[in-house]
Amino acid sequence: MDPKLSKQIKTFATQVRIETMKEFKVRGFGHVGGALSIADTLAVLYEAVMKYDPKNPNWEGRDKLVCSKGHAGPTLYSILALKGFFPMDWLNTLNIPGTHLPSHCDKNQTPGIDMTTGSLGQGVSTSIGLCLGDTIQGRDCYTYLIVGDGELNEGQVWEGAQFAGHHKMDHLIAFCDYNKKQLDGYTADILDQRDIGAKFAAFGWDTQDINGNDADAVYEAIIKAKATPGKPHMIVLNTIKGAGVKAVEEMSANHHIVVSAELADQALADLEKLWAEQKG
Repeated sequence: MDPKLSKQIKTFATQVRIETMKEFKVRGFGHVGGALSIADTLAVLYEAVMKYDPKNPNWEGRDKLVCSKGHAGPTLYSILALKGFFPMDWLNTLNIPGTHLPSHCDKNQTPGIDMTTGSLGQGVSTSIGLCLGDTIQGRDCYTYLIVGDGELNEGQVWEGAQFAGHHKMDHLIAFCDYNKKQLDGYTADILDQRDIGAKFAAFGWDTQDINGNDADAVYEAIIKAKATPGKPHMIVLNTIKGAGVKAVEEMSANHHIVVSAELADQALADLEKLWAEQKG
């Protein structure tokens, strides 16, 4: 990967984490762990991969992003604001009455959100629909899908996996945020996922298993996926829940947490120091 682009993406990912923690500081609680764990992947997509137009969010020729784990919306909101889809001060209104930024992604509320999500499993079906629609219309667009590892408990995921594999939907690139935790604890204790990549491969998917908090690895995996025709793609992201904020990473239960001013201020100080170093 080009070193200049690598630095650009990683600097952007840190900026995204800064804005996301500011959102949580204002609200005082939220789905912090799973929002932070996918910051690197979303930074790669919006900084270096996807085609979109902030001035025309509904442009038919755009690539689409379905964040099926819709509770990670705050990270996506940070990116959309930084990219100019809506004013930055909207980030101060996360999940309060009258906001355009609800706790879970809502396409009717937020410019740049391609699909309403949050009822886990359903984003797999809707992403397949978006991708299939573009294919029927002859548009050379990609649909990117993010699912959580706990979300794989939903049977709808596997119905979609079978459909996409059968129809060889090679313009669908999915990521599983394999941070090993879900609402009630570790995924291995609640319902062991076993080998996620092997399961998708059995449905006819091209699969990769990477370090999901390594922006270079994420970028290279996407390039490799695009070079593999005839199959939908699953990139298993081995991530740390709460990645980038030490205090959250170290919490045993970090799915939905109270965000104290002390926690947020320390996180922001550390992230802003890192950001200054990256920019320099």
